Amino acid sequence: MTGKIEIDIKDISDGLQAAKSFDIVERRIILGERQAAFFFVDGFCKDAVVEKLLEYLLKLTKEELDGAGGPDGFMEKFMPYTEAAAVFEYEKIKTNILSGQFVILIDGFDKAISVDSREYPVRSISEPDKDRALRGSRDSFTETLVFNTALIRRRIRDDKLRMEYMQIGSASKADVAICYIEGKANKKELEILKKRLKRINIESLSMANSSISELIIPTASLNPLPKIKYTERPDYASASIIEGRIALIIDNSPVVMIFATSFAEFLRDVDDYYFPPVTASYLRISRLLVSFLTVFLTPLIILFYNNPHWLPEALSFLLPADEALIPFFFQFLLLEFIIDGLKLASINTPSTMTNSLGIIGGLLLSEFAIEAGWFVADTIVYISFVAIASYAQPSLEIGYTMKFSRIILLILTNYLGIFGLLGGTAAFVLLLTFTKTLNGRRYFYPIIPFNLKDFCRLFVRTKVKNEGEN
Repeated sequence: MTGKIEIDIKDISDGLQAAKSFDIVERRIILGERQAAFFFVDGFCKDAVVEKLLEYLLKLTKEELDGAGGPDGFMEKFMPYTEAAAVFEYEKIKTNILSGQFVILIDGFDKAISVDSREYPVRSISEPDKDRALRGSRDSFTETLVFNTALIRRRIRDDKLRMEYMQIGSASKADVAICYIEGKANKKELEILKKRLKRINIESLSMANSSISELIIPTASLNPLPKIKYTERPDYASASIIEGRIALIIDNSPVVMIFATSFAEFLRDVDDYYFPPVTASYLRISRLLVSFLTVFLTPLIILFYNNPHWLPEALSFLLPADEALIPFFFQFLLLEFIIDGLKLASINTPSTMTNSLGIIGGLLLSEFAIEAGWFVADTIVYISFVAIASYAQPSLEIGYTMKFSRIILLILTNYLGIFGLLGGTAAFVLLLTFTKTLNGRRYFYPIIPFNLKDFCRLFVRTKVKNEGEN
């Protein structure tokens, strides 16, 4: 800034193109017989705060303003608002205005007074639709960064909790906060995350989480394994931070990213920590078994259908007794895509009609398909089980990984038999083994490398202990 009011106003006004944007407000006033101006974005500032602040500043006399000693002295003597700072860089000033801050320019001051009186539009804090829990809190993250950090601060009142602020994107300048507990978080992982965030140089991050995840952890296009766990629950994010993980909070997104994670982390659920250890262990084992069945059920059925003499007589009822117009293998493939089509349709259906769509799609279509002779009832039963059981998996991303694995195993098993099933399974295990997380740890941990204590925790939820208790 130059300190010459007309030049400074013109530079900022031209940079923001205030004349072409109705929501960027430029207003000239007189403070202590000096020319002054303020800028803000309509809809972002708290009107009550701005009016109260201006009411106070307009009472300043010429002598008080002349004796302030410049912008820094003005901040010390006459700025009663807590969240205010003196800024001299044009780019920083423009960014502050576009972020929703209230900026004051005063003739003779080579710095602008930036007041953080932002009040973003925000929805109410309610339980998330996806991350529901049988027990626990009913709040969730929202699209406002400050609200989300406050929800975590409310749960972790530790003086070692850090919230490091950054801006990403040359156009969007998205606000992000790296949240971790100093001394518990992996230092190597933290440094890698910071470096990769600083390296991000794209115009916009409008699709916040997806854009950032692809830039932080670049991966092969055909690798479906998620490297980041997402959550909308403040209690789960806080628990992860306390355990030593790092959370990345992004403005405009109600989803918080948890680093670094492994395959085992996706098999855990928030309900595991709201039940007694024995109940939680039962739920965890049930979830593992159901997840295993969703991957291998239909490939095994195809294997025994093509080789019925391998199946004991007592289990012969598992195979279809009737024939259909569509071959048994293609029935499974078609139903896989039909299920996804119905899911997409339900997402885009008005909420008042969603239940009706589910009934029509799930009951009527299947009944008509059986009566028309396209499908047999057995395939409908198996795919229905797989579709319902997939919701036992708390992570949507790992759920689709299992779906892709199931389809590949289904195809390999149909054309290559037992060798296709074993080969596809081995390939999936190798993918888990050689994929690495942000800190370089194997994705298949604690199986590879093997850690007995953490391996047992996959199945058993240990009780909470006091610090220092054996």
